[in-house]
Amino acid sequence: MRQSFKESADPSYGSLHLPRVRAAMAAQGLDGLLVPHEDEHQNEYLPGANDRLAWATGFTGSAGAAVVMADRAAVFVDGRYTIQVRAQVDASLFEICDLVVGGVPAWIEANTGPGQVIGYDPRLHSPDALGYLKNAAIRSGATLKSLDPNPLDVAWGADRPAQPAAPVRPHALEFAGEESAAKRTRLGEGLVAKGAEAAVLTAPASIAWLFNVRGGDVSRTPLPLAQAILNRDGTARLFLEPAKVTPELPAWLGNGVSLETPADLPGALAALKGKVVLVDPAQSPAFYFDALEAAGALVLRGEDPCALPRACKNPVEIAGSRAAHVRDGVALTRFLHWVATEAQALLPDEIEVASRLEAFREEVEGLADLSFDTIAAAQGNAALPHYHPTEKTNARTVPGTLLLVDSGGQYPDGTTDVTRTMAIGTPSREMCERFTLVLKGHLALAALRFPAGTTGSAVDAFARAALWARGLDYDHGTGHGVGVFLGVHEGPHRIAKAPNAVALQPGMIVSNEPGYYKEGAYGIRIENLQFVTSPRTIPGGDRPMLGFEALTLAPIDRTLILPDLLTAEERDQLDAYHARVLAEIGPRLDAPVCAWLKGACAPISAEVA
Repeated sequence: MRQSFKESADPSYGSLHLPRVRAAMAAQGLDGLLVPHEDEHQNEYLPGANDRLAWATGFTGSAGAAVVMADRAAVFVDGRYTIQVRAQVDASLFEICDLVVGGVPAWIEANTGPGQVIGYDPRLHSPDALGYLKNAAIRSGATLKSLDPNPLDVAWGADRPAQPAAPVRPHALEFAGEESAAKRTRLGEGLVAKGAEAAVLTAPASIAWLFNVRGGDVSRTPLPLAQAILNRDGTARLFLEPAKVTPELPAWLGNGVSLETPADLPGALAALKGKVVLVDPAQSPAFYFDALEAAGALVLRGEDPCALPRACKNPVEIAGSRAAHVRDGVALTRFLHWVATEAQALLPDEIEVASRLEAFREEVEGLADLSFDTIAAAQGNAALPHYHPTEKTNARTVPGTLLLVDSGGQYPDGTTDVTRTMAIGTPSREMCERFTLVLKGHLALAALRFPAGTTGSAVDAFARAALWARGLDYDHGTGHGVGVFLGVHEGPHRIAKAPNAVALQPGMIVSNEPGYYKEGAYGIRIENLQFVTSPRTIPGGDRPMLGFEALTLAPIDRTLILPDLLTAEERDQLDAYHARVLAEIGPRLDAPVCAWLKGACAPISAEVA
């Protein structure tokens, strides 16, 4: 479970691995190769055997891409990684480009020409993403070619790690809240309504949720790498490597599920000839569309039928998430007490900070794993939103600076993700002002009431308004979905500037995490998880409104707050949150930490005359 702080990649990867990739490309007659971050399951977090982008470039972020040509190459990242990529990738070998503005399609259109052949692995690209790339190639005169094998895999060769084979185990009904058979029947009825006879499922989170199982093939996420075919009568075929099948699994799955191996999958796809088959073009690789069309199936493009039901947690899952967050909040509060007391004199480095928090979490009942490697960022490292400390980058806390810690745990009843920014010594006025502006955005989103049908993109501005008023902003989304003992990032909902057509619905868990980052100096982020509440009538209103209720319970550093920048309503809201933290977490702490928590949660309204 313990986090490793060793470098997993470095800029030398480009000079070491690009010649091998280019030799494999030349052997297949290719002028270029697309290298996405995603793997065969479109995962965000990857097992080592599937992290092709890191192996080729040195970049270890959770989103990105590369294009390798015979005489040049480019790597693409979004706003979270613009600083990190320059530290990890050899800029003399790779042009560094924006993943969002223009992205890979624009680069292909501008840098390829007639007659050139650009290869891609159909198992690594969704049809939706591939469509943009093909259109760009058409405009440049180049051709995209489906490949098997992938030249990068050939180049990686014997150095490539083995594929994971973690055991797949039942996820108890006391945590899932609904039997797999009931889920399959409900989703099968949805297939009938869409005119589909079956659905092909490739997303590990969907498979884990649908069959009430958990695995361990993906870093920090209890997911099994597998595929499934769900039939409209609720029966299913689940394709798992035999090494992953535990003794109790067949009986747990029941007679309605046929347990098969990945070697059986091509034949199962071929057997769908003449049937209408639902496949998600945004989540499933193009390989499945090609295979079904070649078999003579009628492909119905539509959203993964598990995605929305999985996102809308049932009452058991919400209750479990509440319980997990209380236990996690105890560990986090003990850690925050340590930062506010001992650490102020010890001035620990980032690795010591992350290790201390991990030790507190290990004492929590039911902890299965971290939900991601802890982001413990001191000084200028905190300006990198997705920074992770390593032995090479490890920085020490310094008086007069900020410490940003983003962390979480995986528990059978819930997944946690929380960020707190803390003062080390005496912070500057600017730090406190920017922190308070971020807090205002956090409070605004937490207090929001909105009608049914409202999407995350429609509410994103509430979290940014206070920053925008001062000419400030942040380059990441404000909120992402979170699973229950599943992924710490899940869709289909999110809160961000980018348009999202999925409305926020009761039971959805989503983060609330505005921030501010000053390059080379400090970073600020305040993150709670919250869930969407059922519609309630507001006195005097004429239609019910949804809202949010916080799951995360941990104090927010009052030493960084300028109370006079908060409205009376905001101060009352913060005081009410801290009162809840004290009431639910305080009784579970030993006396010294509880005494500190009482001070940390003291009403801030009293500080304003």
